[in-house]
Order: sequence, then C-alpha cells, then structure tokens
Amino acid sequence: DNIVVVETKDAMMIAHKDKVQGVKQMVATLNERGRSETQNHLEVYRPWGSYDSVDMGGRFQVKRISVKPGACLSLQMHHHRAEHWIVVSGTAQVTCDENVFLLTENQSTYIPIASVHRLKNPGKIPLEIIEVQSGSYLGEDDIERFEDIYGRSNALEAGVKTQTIAR
Repeated sequence: DNIVVVETKDAMMIAHKDKVQGVKQMVATLNERGRSETQNHLEVYRPWGSYDSVDMGGRFQVKRISVKPGACLSLQMHHHRAEHWIVVSGTAQVTCDENVFLLTENQSTYIPIASVHRLKNPGKIPLEIIEVQSGSYLGEDDIERFEDIYGRSNALEAGVKTQTIAR
C-alpha cells in the first residue's frame, strides 16, 4: 500500500508515495557521480522520429531507428565513425556522397567514415532500421550537418557543426 512504481526503458523507481519527490535528489546524486544515465537515454526523440540504443561497446553502438513517413534526417557526415544500415520495415531513401538509392526490407548499406549522407523515409509507413556504428569515437557530437529541414544548428545543439554545401 502507498507504493508508487514507475518503469521506463531507462530505469525503474519503487518508492513510498510520500518520497516520490526524492527522485530529483536521486538524479542530482547520479549526476554528481558522473553517471552516464543522466545524459544518455535509451530512447531519444527527434523531429524526424526516434531511436533506441540497443547495445554499446568500446568501438561500436547499435541503434533501432524509426523515421516517420515523409521525414528525413540531416544531410551530415561523421569524422570518427562508419555506419551500417539494415532496413527492417518500410522503404529508405539513402544519400551517400553523390549516390541516391532506395532500400527495402532486408536490404542494407554501408556508410564509410567522412561520407556525406542522409536517411529519408519516402513511404507512407514508418521506416524501421537497425544502425550499427563503428569507430574510434561514437559521441552524438560527431555530426557535421550540411542541410537540416528542422533548423537545428550550433546554437541549438552544442558541439554540432552546421554548414551549407552546394548539391
């Protein structure tokens, strides 16, 4: 009785109802101790859809990415990582340097380090892909944006470079 249980993909909290406000102090303590849980979340929402971090190691990260119908990610590049994309469902329009092509269910592609690339969902259903990142640095700040229809820039996302290139 009088117990509150809150469960998300990131964490579970079980507390007496009178102690629920203590979650703020708990997060502050985790932050003081440098715990990554306060900065890195399993599910991240973006204007184009969302991604879940499925697994992570020293030189790899696996994400499940969902792109809304008609939406696209930035035209971007990474200096320290390559990406492998596998389409689970839907249709992907992939830009990799000067090449633009479609991938459908069970097809895949490789995006080399320093390649200018974009992922778009031209379809009417959500695009679901598995992304495997590999490289010496996998931080979310290793993104140089060239075009972004959502107006994201350095002012909005610290550490992310934005520039315009002729295409």
